[in-house]
Amino acid sequence: MRFIFVCCMLLSFCMFSQEDTRAKQYFKKGEYEKAKISYQKLLDNRPNNIIYINALAETLQQLQQYTKVDSLLNQALTAVKYPAFLIEIGYNFQLQNDLVKANENYEKAIKSIEINTSYVNSIAKTFQDHSLLDFAIRAYEKATALNEDLDFTIQLSRLYGEQGNIEKMFISYVDFIEKEPIYKDDLKRIFNDFLSEDPENENNIILKKTLLRKIQQNPDLIWNELLSWLFIQQKEFNKAFTQEKAIYNRKPESLNRMEQLASIATAQEDYATATKVYNYIIDTTQDTDTKLNAQYNLLQFKTKLAPEKDYKSIQTTYLKLFETYGTQTQTLKLQIAYGHFLAFYLHQTHEAEVFLKKTLKLKLKDQQKAEIKLELADILVLQEKFNEALIYYTQIQRSLKNSVISQEARFRVAKTSYYKGDFKWAESQLNILKQSTSQLIANDALDLKLLISDNKYEDSTQAALKLYAKADLLAYQNKPKEAIVVLDTLLQNHGIEPIAEQALYKQAKLFEAQKEYSKAENNYLNLIANNKDGLLTDDAYFYLAELYKDKLNLPEKAKSLYEYIIFNFSDSIYFVEARTQFRILRGDAINQ
Repeated sequence: MRFIFVCCMLLSFCMFSQEDTRAKQYFKKGEYEKAKISYQKLLDNRPNNIIYINALAETLQQLQQYTKVDSLLNQALTAVKYPAFLIEIGYNFQLQNDLVKANENYEKAIKSIEINTSYVNSIAKTFQDHSLLDFAIRAYEKATALNEDLDFTIQLSRLYGEQGNIEKMFISYVDFIEKEPIYKDDLKRIFNDFLSEDPENENNIILKKTLLRKIQQNPDLIWNELLSWLFIQQKEFNKAFTQEKAIYNRKPESLNRMEQLASIATAQEDYATATKVYNYIIDTTQDTDTKLNAQYNLLQFKTKLAPEKDYKSIQTTYLKLFETYGTQTQTLKLQIAYGHFLAFYLHQTHEAEVFLKKTLKLKLKDQQKAEIKLELADILVLQEKFNEALIYYTQIQRSLKNSVISQEARFRVAKTSYYKGDFKWAESQLNILKQSTSQLIANDALDLKLLISDNKYEDSTQAALKLYAKADLLAYQNKPKEAIVVLDTLLQNHGIEPIAEQALYKQAKLFEAQKEYSKAENNYLNLIANNKDGLLTDDAYFYLAELYKDKLNLPEKAKSLYEYIIFNFSDSIYFVEARTQFRILRGDAINQ
C-alpha cells in the first residue's frame, strides 16, 4: 500500500512538472490562451502559489484581460497577505494608463513596510522587475529608516547604477567598502562594468574624484589600492606606481603588489614604468630572492629591446650579478637566462654550452636539472646539432614523466625532427601531444601537426615544406633576414601550393619584427586578397588592423578591418578583441 502511495505521489509530481514546463513554453511562444489554461490548472492545484499567481496575471495582461487580473490579484492579496501584490495591482492599472490608481497602490505597498520591514525584499524586487526604480529605492530607504540594523547599500548602489546616476552609485559602493573592506574585489568587478580604458571617460573621472575625496576625508590605504587599480584599468601604470609607493611607504610589509604591477606593465609593453618599478624593488628590498627576480625580469625585456651595440652592457650586468651573488642555486634562473643570452644574442654557443654544463654540476633537484638541459638542448638545436639535442630532451622525458616540462621536451623533440625534415617522426610525437595537460603545448602541437599533415603530400620530395621548416629554423636561430630570403624562395617556386599562405603570414610577422611595416602590410593584403577562406585569413585581418593602429597610425583603416572581423568572423579567436578595439576607435565607453 505504501509503495502504491509513493508511486502515485511521484506520478502526480511528474505530471505537475510537465504542466509547469508546458505553461512556460506556451507563454514564451506567445500562445497566451493555452498558457492561461495551463497556469490556471497549476493554480487550482496550488491556489496560494505566488509564482503561479503572478504568471497567470502576466498572461492575462498579455490578453488585455485587466479586470480578471485585478480580481485575481485582490483575491490573492486577501488569501496570502503578500504586500508585493499591491505593486502588481498598481502595475495592472499602469498598463491601462490609470496612473492615479497605480500610484495609490504603489504607495500602499511602501507603507506596508511599516507593518513588517521584512516585506521590503519582495516589494523592492517587484518594483525593480517593473523598472519602477524610484519606488524600489524608496522602499529600501524606508526600511532602513525604520530599522537601523538593516543595510541595503549594495541593493541601492545597484539601483543608482540602473538609473544612470553613476556618481551616486560610486559614492554608495565606496561607502560600503569603507564599512566592509572584504568585499573590495567583488565591487571592483561591478565597477568594471561602468569603466573604460579611457582616463577621460566621464565614469572614470567620477570614480577617481570619489576616491580622492575619500583619501582627504579618511586616508585609508584601501583608497590608494583602488586608485592604483583604476589607473591599471586605464593603463596609466606610472600613476599606479605612485599609489603603490604611497601604500608601501605606509605599510612596508611586502613588495608583492609592486611585482604584480611591474609584470602587468611589462605585459602591456610599458617598459619605462616596468623599469622604474623593478629598479624600485631592487633598491628597496632586503630579500635576495626578490631582488634577483626583479633583476631577472628587468634583463629579459631589456635584452628583447636592446640594439646589438648594447649587448656587451647587458653581459656586464649578468657578470656583476654573478660576482655579487655567485653561481649557485639561488641564481639558477639568471644562469639559464645568461646561457640563452650568450647563445642566441652574442652567438657564443660554445661558451654558452660550457657555462650551462658547469651549472649542471651544482647540487640540483630533478626539475632544476631539467630546466638547464632544456636550455642546453635548445642551444644545440641552434647549432643544428640535432642528435645531441635529442639526447637531452629524451633525458628530461625519462626523469620527469608526465610533467609539464617533460611534455615541453617531447614537443621540442617533434620540433627538432621537423627542422631536420623528419616529418613522419615529428607527426607521431605531435599526435601524442595533442592530448597534453598543458593547453599551450597542446595548441602548439596541433598547429605544427596541421602544418605538416596539410603540406607533406604536395610533392614527393616535400620541397616546399622543407623550405618552410628551414625558414622556421632560421627564425629560431635569430636570423630573421635569412629566414625572409628562404620564404621568398618558397613563394617564388611554390606560390600556388597551400603552404604559401603560411609562408606569407610568417614572413609578415618577420617583417614586423624587423620594423619593415610596409612589407608586412603587403603580405597581409596579399593573404586577404588570395585566401578569402584560408585558415589564416582572420589572422591577417586582425594583425593588419593592429599594424594600422599601432605602427602606421591609420586608425580609420584599422577600424574598418576590426569591423570586418566582427561581421564576418564571429567564431574567430580575435572576435572579442576586434570588437573591443573597434569600439575604442569609434569612441565608445567600453564595458558599458
